[in-house]
Amino acid sequence: MSCLLRGFRVMKDSQPSGSEYVIELRNVQFRWATDAPLTIDIEHLTVSAGEHLFIKGPSGCGKSTLLALLTGINTCQSGSLSVLGHALSDLPSRQRDRFRADHIGYIFQQFNLLPYLSVIDNVVLPCHFSARRRDQIAGTLQDKAHQLLTGLKMPEHLLNQPVVELSIGQQQRVAAARALIGSPKLIIADEPTSALDYDNRSAFIQLLLEEADQVNATLVFVSHDPTLESMFNRSISLPQLNRVGN
Repeated sequence: MSCLLRGFRVMKDSQPSGSEYVIELRNVQFRWATDAPLTIDIEHLTVSAGEHLFIKGPSGCGKSTLLALLTGINTCQSGSLSVLGHALSDLPSRQRDRFRADHIGYIFQQFNLLPYLSVIDNVVLPCHFSARRRDQIAGTLQDKAHQLLTGLKMPEHLLNQPVVELSIGQQQRVAAARALIGSPKLIIADEPTSALDYDNRSAFIQLLLEEADQVNATLVFVSHDPTLESMFNRSISLPQLNRVGN
């Protein structure tokens, strides 16, 4: 584990901008290259603290690109984007990385697990990069990881196995538990139920909502499956929100 942490230096948080919303976008535009067409063009979007927001839209409509902007993986070329009171476009790359590690739990569509680590070690990894998230946990990291994985119906005998030995659906549950550990204030979920059957999908979403409510976290969940939207406080259609193509 120490080799993963070597050279990772703690950065101070930037000063918040004073926004009343957890997320606020105004006239945000993004394109992948200077001469490329716009991918994202959103006039206004706000998300309040503790809200469970469902963003729907077909594959290729820009959902993953929008989430990359909300987490500071990419930055917009014009407009303003504030997350938890911080203007992410104003932060250097390393400070955006620190902000994301401390405050955002991200369930990636492609999982981004470390195949040579065990299930438990993958889940607790964010707390080794963020003292803030580690301090949110009463008890041991392993006990909290076990609790989350049990809620996601991960078989007990797999918890110490390398994740490379798991099925796709099992890897997806590990990715979810990793995002939830340490009670981040913002949870971002990018198509997290695509590999789960109906029963496990419902259990996963229920755990996600319960964990978010316990810490008053904001949840942004994107999917191409509109049948899930009834479980959330609010639903928006990205093709309708995004002015690209309209």
